[in-house]
Amino acid sequence: MSQNQTPLFSGLLQHAKRNPIQFHIPGHKKGAGIDPEFRQFIGDNALSIDLINIGPLDDLHHPKGMIKQAQELAAKAFGADHTFFSVQGTSGAIMTMVMAVCGPGEKIIVPRNVHKSVMSAIVFSGAIPVFIHPEIDEKLGISHGITTDSVEKALEQHPDAKAVLVINPTYFGVSADLKKIVEIAHSYHIPVLVDEAHGVHIHFHDELPLSAMQAGADMAATSVHKLGGSMTQSSVLNVKEGLVSVKHVQSILSMLTTTSTSYLLLASLDVARKQLAVKGRDLIDKTIRLAGTMRKRINEIDHLYCAGEEILGSKAAYDYDPMKLIISVKDLGLTGYEVEKWLREKHNIEVELSDLYNILCIVTFGDTEYEADQLVNALKDLSLEFEHSAAKTEPVEVLLPEIPVLALTPRDAFYSETEVVPFEESAGRIIAEFVMVYPPGIPIIIPGEIMTKENLHYIKKNLEAGLPVQGPEDDDLKTIHVIKEYKAIL
Repeated sequence: MSQNQTPLFSGLLQHAKRNPIQFHIPGHKKGAGIDPEFRQFIGDNALSIDLINIGPLDDLHHPKGMIKQAQELAAKAFGADHTFFSVQGTSGAIMTMVMAVCGPGEKIIVPRNVHKSVMSAIVFSGAIPVFIHPEIDEKLGISHGITTDSVEKALEQHPDAKAVLVINPTYFGVSADLKKIVEIAHSYHIPVLVDEAHGVHIHFHDELPLSAMQAGADMAATSVHKLGGSMTQSSVLNVKEGLVSVKHVQSILSMLTTTSTSYLLLASLDVARKQLAVKGRDLIDKTIRLAGTMRKRINEIDHLYCAGEEILGSKAAYDYDPMKLIISVKDLGLTGYEVEKWLREKHNIEVELSDLYNILCIVTFGDTEYEADQLVNALKDLSLEFEHSAAKTEPVEVLLPEIPVLALTPRDAFYSETEVVPFEESAGRIIAEFVMVYPPGIPIIIPGEIMTKENLHYIKKNLEAGLPVQGPEDDDLKTIHVIKEYKAIL
């Protein structure tokens, strides 16, 4: 089949054109039974292909027809042996990767700055994480990737590990030397799993970092909806044969996937793959140029800094995605969250994320010079409005969270008997909950780790800044669950 074809989307259109009488779910029956206001907004076309896995439309759990063809085309496009569509987002694909290779008590080597879905999979599987500390960018206050040396050292110490997991690229667009990491892991006959949530597009342009499949990785959870043009919640899991069982991967993914799979999401994956394969290079080329111009203009604004290729050169910052604009705002005497709110309220602009020191803006082939001008002009206004406070601002000392000690496996901690203590008094205790800022969803502390005073201080700084600290059952974070301690009998 040709990459110009869309077997799944085209098949859905043909089915809708037949307009069969439906005595099956969904109950809205092509929109006839849905709220009229919603129907008017969404449109009859979308509702006509909001269908279920009836015979003519194939079944994601056991594909033999149009879904199978669509996945085969995707595998060719991504350079994989097999590609599986995910309607559980990239989180579902990441959990599948981990659970497909790790069982209870088995080790997996992971960077400490992994997404919460990796840690969730470790809790579910009962695996033991062997953490590698990511390299820290002290100027920006963000984590980069892991070094080849740290991977080599981890494998020397833990040759019985079942997998190495790598983030490529990071949320901020920075990549490690993935090809070399794969070579090191494969020399131990250990598979490499890649969290490629922010890298669907990198496979389709030679000015971008190597994709997981290009680097020879064994599995990659790749978020098509983030930067590839499909609908939110749609992703793919790319697999190469050899060190992992493809059938086992498919079984685990099926276990984690709803049986009522959304054909709107599946069809959007089919057409996104076509666009990336057929037009991706030209679209991405245009986007790289647009982002480059934006970066240059932003760096001409007083008190702002937009990171570029000068951040490269370290062992963990091997390459980067120029379509990610990391904009440091700390010299204005503001937090990233304050800038995010200011842009929303003053200019109706929404950013991808903010933290204590930065905002992150992503530029895709859905953007034009108009959107670029709006952001740059808004940032000029921001600099002018706060230039007086910036002049009085002392250089900001970047505060980064200490990586806590893991005292219990995350699964054991998660399922242990717990007690609730005041958050302020949790230093020294083994935590039984996740605490993270989302986005990006990287845990500050995970079940099984020992809270330190430094961790407490960092979490409080994020709360004071208004950042979305999530995870604990207590939304206000006045209390937190810790592993119950029993007093000695005298």
